[in-house]
Amino acid sequence: MNATLAQPPATHTGLRLTVPETAAVGFPALFSALSQMNHYMHWADAVKASLKMNQKGGFDCSGCAWPDPDGHRSSLGEYCENGIKALAEEATYLRVTPAFFKEHAVETLGTWSDFELGKAGRLTDPMVLRPGSTHYEPIRWEEAYALIAGELNALDSPDEAAFYTSGRTGNEAAFLYQLFVREFGTNNLPDCSNLCHESTSVALAETLGIGKGSVTLHDLYDAEVILVIGQNPGTNHPRMLSALEKCRENGGKIVSINPLPETGLIRFVNPQRPFKLLMGGTELETLFLQVRINGDAPLLKAVMLLLLEAEERNPGAVFDLDFIRDQTTGIEAFLADLRKQDFAALVHDSGVPEAKIRELANLLIPAQRIIICWAMGVTQHRNSVDIIRDIVNLLLLKGSIGKPGAGTCPVRGHSNVQGDRTMGIWERPPVAFLDSLKAVFGFEPPRDHGYTVTEAIQAMHEGKVKTLIGLGGNFLSASPDTEFTAEALRRCRLTVHISTKLNRSHLIHGHTALILPALARSDRDFHGGEEQFVSTENSTGVVQSSKGVLAPPSAQLRSEVSIVTGIAREVLKGRTVVDWDQLAAHNDHVREKIEATIPGFDRYNERVRQPGGFYLPNGARNAEFRTKTGKALFTIGRYEPIRTQPGELLMMTIRSHDQYNTTIYGLDDRYRGIHHERRVVLMNAEDIAEQELTAGQPVTLFSDYEGERREAKSFLVVSYPIPKGCCATYYPETNVLIPVWHRSEDSKCPASKSVLVRVEKER
Repeated sequence: MNATLAQPPATHTGLRLTVPETAAVGFPALFSALSQMNHYMHWADAVKASLKMNQKGGFDCSGCAWPDPDGHRSSLGEYCENGIKALAEEATYLRVTPAFFKEHAVETLGTWSDFELGKAGRLTDPMVLRPGSTHYEPIRWEEAYALIAGELNALDSPDEAAFYTSGRTGNEAAFLYQLFVREFGTNNLPDCSNLCHESTSVALAETLGIGKGSVTLHDLYDAEVILVIGQNPGTNHPRMLSALEKCRENGGKIVSINPLPETGLIRFVNPQRPFKLLMGGTELETLFLQVRINGDAPLLKAVMLLLLEAEERNPGAVFDLDFIRDQTTGIEAFLADLRKQDFAALVHDSGVPEAKIRELANLLIPAQRIIICWAMGVTQHRNSVDIIRDIVNLLLLKGSIGKPGAGTCPVRGHSNVQGDRTMGIWERPPVAFLDSLKAVFGFEPPRDHGYTVTEAIQAMHEGKVKTLIGLGGNFLSASPDTEFTAEALRRCRLTVHISTKLNRSHLIHGHTALILPALARSDRDFHGGEEQFVSTENSTGVVQSSKGVLAPPSAQLRSEVSIVTGIAREVLKGRTVVDWDQLAAHNDHVREKIEATIPGFDRYNERVRQPGGFYLPNGARNAEFRTKTGKALFTIGRYEPIRTQPGELLMMTIRSHDQYNTTIYGLDDRYRGIHHERRVVLMNAEDIAEQELTAGQPVTLFSDYEGERREAKSFLVVSYPIPKGCCATYYPETNVLIPVWHRSEDSKCPASKSVLVRVEKER
């Protein structure tokens, strides 16, 4: 039995609290970035890489998917503090070698924190953990491929394997991965979108005909009003702050809707503008609406009721009636449902004072150029798809889609998560995509839908999936229901992780486990007799090249393209109709096949070499809605308030400023004034008093769903300005509290932002 800890160890590192900051970036961010480079990188590498990150002809940051400027890019650096942290993480001078694994048993590594695991260094060699062994040991690449082939080809059905993908994978590897998986015979392609932004894809595809946002970076500059809902750009997408700054300087208004006040939306000190550095920066927030957790749904409905009242008083002055008549359908049913809503109840359930809601409505009434941005604070609820439907409804009422300075702006996480989906990483592929694969490659791809992440976990637990292969990511820590997921992984015959760094998923494994080390985004890639580049797609649908500049940390590393084609050739030996040797020889050959298969990639190899890349077609951006009716669709966003019982709190999981997704860069949450500690629970002062707790007191958090108790032990209480009845904790430490089936009904996305918990004093 694998006794390795599935959860990070419940130990404290020394909590220190300061007053939360009221300005983001500035000198503290510069100091933090320099400290990261100084601590983890050789200075020559740091300088060389930082000057090429996010530059035309350089490499794409492996952090967020925020777009780069189309035109001029700053020579001072097109990166943010957390971009440098991501760079220092992958370009570290530290190494995890075979000697490291010989010294450290898997069970011992399980006692390390996620921060310690990640900071151990870059993986250098392919490693195997054989049944009954306590230590990983080296394995040759060819032997590793043969081991994978033996396991996959011994399955009773291809559907007994699942193939996970992280959003940092480049377009070329992602396309090859799904091609291999589908020729193997399954659509079991769960990916990180299932965990984070699947609700967006479902809602936007239904209502607007495309599961992507519709705006460009310049639209943000030109907007009259930008609503930022359930998002913390100061930590998660810091380069967005410069776009918001330009909007404010152009006269636009920024409205923040969130359960927590976030420093990045209060004031931004632009480090590339010396005058702003000296004068204290730019105020961003015009209006802050502090909703209860899951209060976005009633808030949006309350605002739309006020807009409806104003429209009925002065027909045609509030709604864009021409747009609604010509470009939409479903308005009658939508308005009929809206009129049934109880305004007072909506205000109560939102947690926002009525006066603030009316203030927001008054900002929107005269505006035409409206953009709504959102992130995981919206997408990770059971009713998340319905919230996004109402986001679209609001924009449709105002005609704020398909025109400059207006539209949808879902802010994606990992740098190529959107590109992965474009490349076909999807458990529910469109029929047209499968037909195109068949026409280009000459095999019949499977048609049945595959598993999402949460469905794959359940299938592994039930023995229906026996092999998991992960192309990047940290499957265990990214997933909900940590102990359940760990047991599901342990029941697999084989787990394979294609990775750059050590993480907890390598320690919670199947009967046999493989770690295959890959080149990072910043590494140079030589194969086929010349230096290669990959391509990525950002949040606004721009596809651009990414070419590493640093020497790889080991001669044993292979590119993701090389690894995927190596696995495919061995698994499909003797029965493939795909020329995997040609695809492995040069990335240009892969892009030629992408061009032949996926619309929008005409002259791919030529256009991706142009500085800055090219935009993919986007119907919603041009008011061309590829829905069943050919028009944008008004829908009815269902809403049922979450009621807490006495002693219960509604918990949301959040990131600290020193992390990106499951990667922990450090132990501080500087903007919130929380230092050197991650095991904290942010609570309203009244809730702390009512539950007879004290600040700094250690507590156990537990959830009770359908009579099953889940525990997260040893968290320190922190008093924080969060709505009463709510609390916040960092993930992945509290993913253990989220049942695998606690998810959106429509998108299967885990409801990590609305978890009912109780707090117990620790004896």
